[in-house]
Amino acid sequence: MATKKQDKPIARTTTGKGANYKPTDKGAGMTAKGRAEYNAKNNANLKAPAPNPKTKADAGRKKSFCARMSGVVKNAKGDAPRAKAALKSWNC
Repeated sequence: MATKKQDKPIARTTTGKGANYKPTDKGAGMTAKGRAEYNAKNNANLKAPAPNPKTKADAGRKKSFCARMSGVVKNAKGDAPRAKAALKSWNC
């Protein structure tokens, strides 16, 4: 049986100098600093948002993200303000 990879979390701060996430009113999502920190800790490759894709790969990422987040908003038990803000910042 394969071992499940566990993510190493980063601090969920939205204010101050060390903010890793944008506040909801600024579009939610991770900051560039937050993506860099997560990538370093988890040997990952998170990319910046692609609201205006320039390549086919970015267009595919946008389409996938918009579909995924639309489902989050649709199936949320509450208002899902961070998901709605992320959709808006990706121009979905």
